Amino acid sequence: MRDEDFEQLHHLEDTYWWFVGMRDVQAALFDPVVESARPFLRPAGERVVVDLGCGTGGNLTWLRRYGADATVGGLDVVEHALRFCRTRGEHKVVLASATDLPYPDESCDIACSFDVLVQIPGDGGDERALAEMYRVLRPGGVAFVRGAAYEWMRSGHDEALHTQRRYSLHQLSERSRRAGFEVVRATYANTVLFPVAAVRRLVLMRVGVASADSDVKPMPRGLRWINRPFTWMLQFEALLLKRRWARLPFGLSVIVVLRKPPTADQQ
Repeated sequence: MRDEDFEQLHHLEDTYWWFVGMRDVQAALFDPVVESARPFLRPAGERVVVDLGCGTGGNLTWLRRYGADATVGGLDVVEHALRFCRTRGEHKVVLASATDLPYPDESCDIACSFDVLVQIPGDGGDERALAEMYRVLRPGGVAFVRGAAYEWMRSGHDEALHTQRRYSLHQLSERSRRAGFEVVRATYANTVLFPVAAVRRLVLMRVGVASADSDVKPMPRGLRWINRPFTWMLQFEALLLKRRWARLPFGLSVIVVLRKPPTADQQ
């Protein structure tokens, strides 16, 4: 991402519909899994919760729902992004890569990766990151991984963000299992707007006018009212996903909720 993209992200991630609504989706999927994992996790005030590829820090604030302030931290490969984290008061951030985590084995209770695996360069880079996530989680620990869906949905947004890969639900689930994880939940998300986005991207590619520019940008003044109904659409998806059996059949994002199997002594 370019420096200006990080600055824009910093200004939008607390109010823009996609970020606000997706955090509701995250909570619907992850809250019950964290609750069921409590016997294997340290008490909330002692948990180590990490965001692998924390960007400008919006999800660090959200992750405090799972642990006390002092135990929530993150890492990113871009120092410019970490500066924005610090302006938010998020100081437990380090310059590091998700493929070489600066944490000891089995030292973390919860690990999350929001649209980061898709950006790791090189063949197998995402699988190295999943293996590292597995290494640092304690047995019974849980993880949340989100990525961009469908390689055929690639657009100028991906070029701007240096997206290396996009996933089907099956692909991300299988790579997670190969790393050793149990897949607790797996679903697509941002489903309601998917048909419109798919048609738009396919048309732009067909006519050759797709530009290398992020889709995340301030709405024009006359269209800012759209922010609220778009947020409601994602909140509706979150409401559906609170049912543990629910799975959305397609969408712009793919999500897996994972667990590192507990040891025989823990079971």
